[in-house]
Amino acid sequence: MPAGPSFLDDLKQATERAAAAENEFRRDIARRIKAIEDERAFAFRRFNLMRAVADVVASAESEEIAIAGATTILRSKLGWSDDSEARSAVLSRFAPVAQAAFTSLTPADEEETPRPDVLAALDDFERWYASTHPNPFWVLFENYMPETPVVDF
Repeated sequence: MPAGPSFLDDLKQATERAAAAENEFRRDIARRIKAIEDERAFAFRRFNLMRAVADVVASAESEEIAIAGATTILRSKLGWSDDSEARSAVLSRFAPVAQAAFTSLTPADEEETPRPDVLAALDDFERWYASTHPNPFWVLFENYMPETPVVDF
């Protein structure tokens, strides 16, 4: 008895190719959706952090107070209550961002010195972080805080 018509083998191979193409397309779309989700999340995290930093530095009386306030905001948003060498490096590298924000919000002098580019300072910070860490800086804001059970005594 013959094994079966060869056209059925051809049709079976066509189903396998179509299924593989669909699966690859779904994987590509899932990767693209994840990238767009990350981009959106990072944009909101960037905005929310810098809005808080701007609020703090706007009311600071000096650059040193502005930088201290901005780093305190960053520590708070990241949930950093203790120090480490890595955390200290992040905070010190973030200081130029706070400095640029403070200078950009202070009244301009008559010499018309160019205003600092806060976004460029933030980009520099992000590039430094990306060059020294495996994940983008904004992933640090994903720390899950588990719920603490309430205990009645």
